[in-house]
Amino acid sequence: MPSGRGELSSHPTNKRLSGARAAGLRVRPSQPVLDWHAMRCLKSGTAGLLLSLLVAAGHAQAQKPVQGYLDPGAAREFLTVVPPPPHAGDVRDASDHAIFGATRPLEGGPRWTMAQQDNTYSTSGVLQDFSCAAGVELTSQDAPHVAALLSRLAADSNAIVGPLKGQFKRSRPFLSQPGNICVSRSTDLVKSYDYPSGHATMGWLSGLVLAEMAPDRTGPILTRARAYGESRVVCGVHTASAVEAGRTLASAILVALQGSTAYRDDFAAARSELQALKKSKQYEPAACATERSLTAEGPYGSLPAAAPAAGSVKSGKPQ
Repeated sequence: MPSGRGELSSHPTNKRLSGARAAGLRVRPSQPVLDWHAMRCLKSGTAGLLLSLLVAAGHAQAQKPVQGYLDPGAAREFLTVVPPPPHAGDVRDASDHAIFGATRPLEGGPRWTMAQQDNTYSTSGVLQDFSCAAGVELTSQDAPHVAALLSRLAADSNAIVGPLKGQFKRSRPFLSQPGNICVSRSTDLVKSYDYPSGHATMGWLSGLVLAEMAPDRTGPILTRARAYGESRVVCGVHTASAVEAGRTLASAILVALQGSTAYRDDFAAARSELQALKKSKQYEPAACATERSLTAEGPYGSLPAAAPAAGSVKSGKPQ
């Protein structure tokens, strides 16, 4: 009688997890993965019971929308913080096109796998992404104040990035260039815009805040924050200019947050919590060495130089 294991191992999610393990990375499934026993249950008369349990679990995990620290209309204050996106044919646009094409060969490698893991936008995912860099395992259970702070920062980031994307309306790079991306081309992804990158904004904002909480880990934390944004370029879902704009925007958001008493109070509590964790729990699994190796240099270091845009000045003299 077939065991069903072959079907499970061929599932795309499980292939991705196997690739992550082979690359030496920490494995964090982006979605619940049914084990072999659950698969057998789905094929048996207990399917109804199992489905009921899964639905109940989903309802239990549902949460009310998290409110940010900034005024809901704060987005209008940031419209001129980031420059407008590149125009078709200009030098920045040419660079974006060149980088997209040159990063497609990363598919299937360790950096591609990291980009797939960085696609997760949940608070728990961000906490785990920065655990190696912070030198302590960060979870919602062990660091509830840090988790709550990052959740509210994500709400602020989303509330500001969304209107800016709607203002600029720049299409994602894979819609105009050939090449695979590291995630599925969902309807939501295709219909959303490129500039600025929401992941890069939240990743850099999280990194800045965590580095301020643990200044002795500033280098590793901000290196990971940079790589988190670069994962969007490796994945092929954002242009390099959109990631750069995200970092600029994140820095501006952090400055604006200083005017919020609630943010300052929550930050103080989260900082104390993180410092206490660092004293009591060290974190250095083998996967951290792999992560450091992948993030030490950006993914563009070995890429060929883009050809000069038509009509560009070739003289080395300042213009």
